[in-house]
Amino acid sequence: MASQTLAEKYESAVKMETSDSSEAVRLLRDIALGSHPNDLESIKVKENAVTKLAKLYADEQDAQAVRTLLTELRPLFGVLPKAKTAKLVRALIEAISTVPDSTQLQLEVCREQVAWAVKEKRTFLRQRIEARLVALHLAAKDFPAALSLISKLLSEVKKLDDKMVLVEVHLLESRAHHALRNLPKAKAALTAGRAAANAIYIPPLMQSEIDTQSGILHAEERDYKTAYSYFYEAFEALNTLEAPGAVARLKYMLLCMVMTGKSQAQELPATIASKAGLKYAGDEVDSIAAVAKAYTSRSLEAFQAALTTYSEQLTGDPIVHRHLQELYGTLMEENLARLIEPFSRVEIDHVASLIRLPLPIVEAKLSQMILDRKLAGTLDAGAGCLDVFQDDPPDAVYPAALDTLKHMGAAIDTLAARSLRVAA
Repeated sequence: MASQTLAEKYESAVKMETSDSSEAVRLLRDIALGSHPNDLESIKVKENAVTKLAKLYADEQDAQAVRTLLTELRPLFGVLPKAKTAKLVRALIEAISTVPDSTQLQLEVCREQVAWAVKEKRTFLRQRIEARLVALHLAAKDFPAALSLISKLLSEVKKLDDKMVLVEVHLLESRAHHALRNLPKAKAALTAGRAAANAIYIPPLMQSEIDTQSGILHAEERDYKTAYSYFYEAFEALNTLEAPGAVARLKYMLLCMVMTGKSQAQELPATIASKAGLKYAGDEVDSIAAVAKAYTSRSLEAFQAALTTYSEQLTGDPIVHRHLQELYGTLMEENLARLIEPFSRVEIDHVASLIRLPLPIVEAKLSQMILDRKLAGTLDAGAGCLDVFQDDPPDAVYPAALDTLKHMGAAIDTLAARSLRVAA
């Protein structure tokens, strides 16, 4: 009878969720924290009440209330099976993550729960919370703390042979090393994660994360075609599951098309007009379309306008921003080479006015092109001019002389070998 009463209370709370949220919270707290039996049916209702209560707090953006709830529920966690406790704790931490600007609070909550798990000797739960803690350290750009915790986790998880946690930790390790621009270690960690993943069943969401990281690392090596295929696999998985993050993978796919070359960039409108592209139409997709249009038209002005208009989608995403910087540099070099081609000597100020960029930026780029041997010339700083060297026609005398010397050397070596045989 008691479990039925709890069930009725829970149904009443669910009905009041929209009309009277404060009363719904009161009922749910009574179900979760009140003195009720702990039989199988009651525990199931309590689990549902805790999950619903965390969601209500998160919708109200009251992350501190969820933190307090985690502490208040510890007596209940003492009677619940360890697997159910781990599921509820992770769900409550996930609820806090939905509240904006709650990274610091999540770090504090995870540390508190790790300390509690150590005290209660709940190794399984502690390791999963610590894996979440690593992800939070990465989000906060605290890479030393993240790598230190990863090293500790890897040694523990390998002894327990928990493949699922091992895959997650290796993936986090790869992200940490990639953020530190240590690509060899990032690739090694991802390879280790893939090897562990091959031994077990990996959920589609985790597989999409692995594919995404693989695409990011291949893009860093400028293998954009392979990167595109990995991003496509990740996008298909998330699109099928209707999971968040699919639009980000679509954006990375489109970025790879742009980075592959102008021929692929020109095909971008057709991809965006496809069924998948139309489904996720918005600023994320429009931002890459604007970049592609500027790139195909070789317009630096349009490129800068796209970066300004879609700053959150382009410069706010470190992965996209890094590749767009490279693309912008390439586009600027192409434009500069085209503008100075008719000249043997030209004022740098005139080049800057033609390309519509500040003089210091143009001067710095010309210097870089000369040092990289992409431009034959020299900068006359006193006169503010660029002297362009003309390519001299190849001289046929020197190659012919070298060929003659080569043949003479071969003939002398042959005669020397024969004289040695005659003397013997």
